[in-house]
Amino acid sequence: MIAAPLLFCLGLAQTSLPVPPVPSLPGPRILVVPFETPPRDARTYWLGEALAVLVTDDINARGLGAITRTARERAYDQLHLPPNAVLSRATVIRVGQIVGASQVIVGDVQVDGDVLNVRLRPIRIDIGHAGEDVTERGELKDLFLLALRVARRAVPGGDAGSITATASPPLQAFEQYIKGLLAEQPASQATFLETALKLDPAYDRARIALWEVRTAQGDHAAALAAVKRVAGSSPAARRARFLAAISMMGLKQYDDAFTVLKSLQDESPSAAVLNNLGVVQVRRGSTAETGKPTYFFTQAAKAEPDDPDFLFNLGYAYALDRDPQGAIYWLREALRRNPADGDAHVVLAAELEAAGRAAEAGRERELAAQLSSKYVDASRRGGTDALPARLERTRADLEPRRAQSVDQAIVNTAQRDQQDLAQFHLERGRRLFEREQDPEALVELRRAVFLSPYEAQAHLLIGRIHLRGGRPREAIDALKISIWSQDTAAARVALAEAYLLVKDVTSARAEVQRALTLEPGSAQAKQLQERIDRGGQ
Repeated sequence: MIAAPLLFCLGLAQTSLPVPPVPSLPGPRILVVPFETPPRDARTYWLGEALAVLVTDDINARGLGAITRTARERAYDQLHLPPNAVLSRATVIRVGQIVGASQVIVGDVQVDGDVLNVRLRPIRIDIGHAGEDVTERGELKDLFLLALRVARRAVPGGDAGSITATASPPLQAFEQYIKGLLAEQPASQATFLETALKLDPAYDRARIALWEVRTAQGDHAAALAAVKRVAGSSPAARRARFLAAISMMGLKQYDDAFTVLKSLQDESPSAAVLNNLGVVQVRRGSTAETGKPTYFFTQAAKAEPDDPDFLFNLGYAYALDRDPQGAIYWLREALRRNPADGDAHVVLAAELEAAGRAAEAGRERELAAQLSSKYVDASRRGGTDALPARLERTRADLEPRRAQSVDQAIVNTAQRDQQDLAQFHLERGRRLFEREQDPEALVELRRAVFLSPYEAQAHLLIGRIHLRGGRPREAIDALKISIWSQDTAAARVALAEAYLLVKDVTSARAEVQRALTLEPGSAQAKQLQERIDRGGQ
């Protein structure tokens, strides 16, 4: 642990530019999910997402901290939910817990000709209370004002001002924009968004959405063209410049990207901008005048110390600089935040090998192979491979991510013995798990893993919580780490259950066999074997 302040000082010594801390996110966190719409109605299917977007916009405009659509999509992805699915109340609450919400907003919209009937209900997750329904009725042409009224009745407070329609795009352009968000194929997404821009060339929100589509397609030139047309006076101008720099990086226009990012950083410090400056320096090469990648990644990690990608980039940059000790320290810090990061394990293995710690390197390669099949061959070959190239991670979101931070709790008790403290959190997590208080249990178990990254029982319980929460792929990652740390029949059985949930019967059968080899009398393994023999039911 002594290395941490020393390495930070080395990074800070390269420049005197101050980096202020990133401001904390708003306290109350409100998640608005898409409203239910009439089934099989091609005219109105877009209204559910449209109302969710508009209500979220108004809550944020009043400073009340609504969760963005991007964060909501990430939560859906973690739960392996279709992005446009109608969810049960229990699933909505589970999504809210993943994104750290204290309140979720659900609703539905009924259509009678050109008249909309909107009903909305707030649910407090933290106290388990559903509020009264809020209903509003209005014409489709007044959609923006209707959403404003229902949002302010359901979630009062903040800087509300008068209930008047703010500057909005034409309704037809907004409809095409929402349909572009909902479309499943990139070509269809682009068509809808380009139609929105034809209807309203100043609709910058649609330009940024089009950038995302073109970037996902790998068409960096088209993506750059989309955001370059955002006016400098637009509220979206800073974000558009940030995204333009990412497109320039994709086009290998590194000098231009660096200039844009440096100007953004000079105007308003940002961990995401600092991170991307480091990525530019990795890819184009650095000089003493422009700054080493480690400097920029150090500053990004200082601003957001719980972001695993920033920590990984810092460790990877030290590895590229042939500084194994610096790389080992920061890669381990990244793995404390995200133990299932296969790339971090494989780079850590290479650096441990360079530091003469072959046995530890072998264990890291073995775990990397468990987590990702792309590293299986490297694990078999041992320490003969060069450091993997182009693993540095670009950030495409300017806003700080809501990290599941455990640092503060640990810092407050840092003088206690680390292993004892890890066991303390493990036992608290176990008791909470047994009482089915899964969100609280996860907090305690992640604290245990932070202090003792390869604590097998903590990873086993985390895997079981993911299983109970319907997140089998996250469970698989946690259970593989548990087995790698300590091979037990209980972890093998849990891993088999996770494989069954993702319909991988072959792997499930193999895990049950390993469990029975470890513990021939295991009743759980035998019961699961019978289930598999009956067809996995």
